[in-house]
Amino acid sequence: MTRRLAEVAKKVGVSEATVSRVLNGKPGVSDATRQAVLTALDVLGYERPTQLRGERARLVGLVLPELQNPIFPAFAEVIGGALAQLGLTPVLCTQTKGGVSEADYVELLLQQQVSGVVFAGGLYAQADAPHDHYRLLAERNIPVVLVNAAIEHLGFPGVSCDDAVAVEQAWRHLASLGHERIGLVLGPGDHVPSARKLAAARAIAGDLPDEFVARAIFSLEGGHAAASRLIDRGVTGIICASDPLALGAVRAARRKGYDVPGRISVVGYDDSAFMNCTEPPLTTVRQPIEAMGRAAVELLNARIGGTAVPAEELLFEPELVVRGSTAQAPRD
Repeated sequence: MTRRLAEVAKKVGVSEATVSRVLNGKPGVSDATRQAVLTALDVLGYERPTQLRGERARLVGLVLPELQNPIFPAFAEVIGGALAQLGLTPVLCTQTKGGVSEADYVELLLQQQVSGVVFAGGLYAQADAPHDHYRLLAERNIPVVLVNAAIEHLGFPGVSCDDAVAVEQAWRHLASLGHERIGLVLGPGDHVPSARKLAAARAIAGDLPDEFVARAIFSLEGGHAAASRLIDRGVTGIICASDPLALGAVRAARRKGYDVPGRISVVGYDDSAFMNCTEPPLTTVRQPIEAMGRAAVELLNARIGGTAVPAEELLFEPELVVRGSTAQAPRD
């Protein structure tokens, strides 16, 4: 108990006597200090006293699949900043291979009595993945917002970049450069955003051969392997479902001795950090991260405040950013 008092007091910057008064429900403590002490208890992993457990913490879980893809730190920065402006404390939960799972994080967040959870790029986007932890959050009536496309029937509001428009922009750009053999590097078959991108490509192409669609895990290595197959099948333009996949495609072309963009043109997706610094600078479709992140926080805050929010998806318009990885199709 003494150690707990000391740690909380140090965290908040108050005396141990003040912490003791808060924990015992004594008067003489301002509301701001009282709330700071309770938040410190949550952050440090201590249980609140029984009489104070009815008050939910001002913590919000921010669950991300990884930090290697720069799009996720970008979302974390926007969402975390927007939460802080509302007096909410983000708790970053990043999955690791063979480590803590998304379901494990949900259990931990529930133990901390979080006010809500924002997921970005989670298992909700994969039809064949386990989804029981989402249902648990719904049963507990925890406010949840999803960033980017999800499977149906989860019952949460979400914000997404319009995958169909993104592919249309990329496809029309390559077609305007004379590319007729255009291929796609997408995520797994059960990945909802990839399915949307594929449907849009088929709609605009009219006849898209299956051999011009390659699946990959979302990594530079996955992009390299998938794009290598497409190049062997004769494509001259490649549209990728993420920037790391696109960088892998550039590397695959070069390993085969092909110039980018002289022989192979590559388009990414996200416009994450440093894509203007690659060689060549990457043509990509930009997600409006700032607008999406702030909208996600607004939806979550409305739910936390008791406002009914429809379980609908807000679609945001992407923007094609043309740089140096695309050029006129080769004539031979």
